[in-house]
Amino acid sequence: MRHLILLLPIALAACATTGSGGTAIAVDTASRGQALTGASCIVQTGAGSWNITTPATVDVGAPSGDLRIVCNRPGYRTSETLYRPSRPLGSNVGLGAGGGGGHVGVGVGLNFPISVGGGRYPSRVTVEMNPE
Repeated sequence: MRHLILLLPIALAACATTGSGGTAIAVDTASRGQALTGASCIVQTGAGSWNITTPATVDVGAPSGDLRIVCNRPGYRTSETLYRPSRPLGSNVGLGAGGGGGHVGVGVGLNFPISVGGGRYPSRVTVEMNPE
């Protein structure tokens, strides 16, 4: 039983999630609060570039640098939106070792954050477009 209790923190650490975020981003365009379809957009990250026509969902992979979206549509000005990936809070994993002799107990605790990935992009982006 004593060994089982000592292995519990390791088992919990193996199940910890890091919150690296999804990779699909829904891109929409709007003008004056109304949905606007058919805009040609370029979605760029550090990992690559994708051409889409709104509304669309694009899989950009794991966050890699800034997310930049540039949209064009006849009769509207070119619009650009830039997002920096938000940093995840990460998971805190507590490891503990306890022992004792007689009536005296000794405990040692270690806490180190785990954060994997460069953050996360928003799952939905609406680019506001203004008429010319």
